[in-house]
Amino acid sequence: MKVLVTGAAGFIGFYTVKKLLEANIQVVGLDNLNTYYDPSLKQDRLAQLNNDKNFTFYKAELSNQQVINTIFIEHKISKVIHLAAQAGVRYSLENPHAYVESNILGFLNILEACRQHNVEHLIYASSSSVYGSNIKIPFSVKDSVDHPVSLYAATKKSNELMAHTYSNLYQLPTTGLRFFTVYGPWGRPDMAYFSFTKKIFQGETIQVFNNGDMMRDFTYIQDIVNGITQVIDRVPKSNSDWDRHNPDPSSSYAPYKIYNIGNHQPINLLRFITILEELIGKKAKLEFLPMQPGDVQSTYADIDDIQSDTGFKPTTSIESGLFEFVDWYKRYYLSGGSDGLS
Repeated sequence: MKVLVTGAAGFIGFYTVKKLLEANIQVVGLDNLNTYYDPSLKQDRLAQLNNDKNFTFYKAELSNQQVINTIFIEHKISKVIHLAAQAGVRYSLENPHAYVESNILGFLNILEACRQHNVEHLIYASSSSVYGSNIKIPFSVKDSVDHPVSLYAATKKSNELMAHTYSNLYQLPTTGLRFFTVYGPWGRPDMAYFSFTKKIFQGETIQVFNNGDMMRDFTYIQDIVNGITQVIDRVPKSNSDWDRHNPDPSSSYAPYKIYNIGNHQPINLLRFITILEELIGKKAKLEFLPMQPGDVQSTYADIDDIQSDTGFKPTTSIESGLFEFVDWYKRYYLSGGSDGLS
């Protein structure tokens, strides 16, 4: 098996590649190393992968069809884990065109390459953001997700629709994974937990939206990656029980499946900040603000489907996960950087 991982220098991509390499699987990585956040963090992640003989890396855009086609031909890719995307709900308000180029056109190029080269299984990143205006919790893959509240969410819902189209037309097996607020060492600096940690250390004020009345299903990176790797060999098949009169959005008559991957234990944002304060040993300065456009009040993953199908079970408490993150942050940012490279 040879696996293509897009977004290989990204947060989830980096850990996914590491896990595959530890299993002695040959991996081809693709990433454009863009400047959405500090590219040196991406370079440092990548440096830990490049020494492995089973890893080959390409710096390229998803829009570069020629490079993508070359990768599939030269490496005889059998499975794809597509994690590359323009991330961030709030940034989608500032630069909407970046989301269409990367998340829509880029995903189309991956779908086409998978179709043309008979890929056995395409696994791709969706997001809890697709639940949008839904207020029934926990969020279930059986629920309708037709009311996104950000362009980012709309592009992720579009990915699911595009994947189903290719599963239907070309019998391409696709699995979409709706990730819930991923955190941990080597994470994304644009995420709240990362910026909160930085600001507490520096004595800066944290902006707390919706006056702190927010719940998030924070999911530790190792649990996310365990979920990804558990579905690699679970190739979707046609659901013979799928009812066109009462359609289940998470499966299909085509080889198509959707899963949530979350911790299934949402935590209040103010409790989250308190844990950070305790780990850092400093009180946070808080500025309470109204809800931001495009944001949602709560996320909470129903993980029954992935549990029953794969045995997936998150094992990392928020206290343990944040301890690991803060410990890494201190080594990487406050000790000159080199201590974080482990």
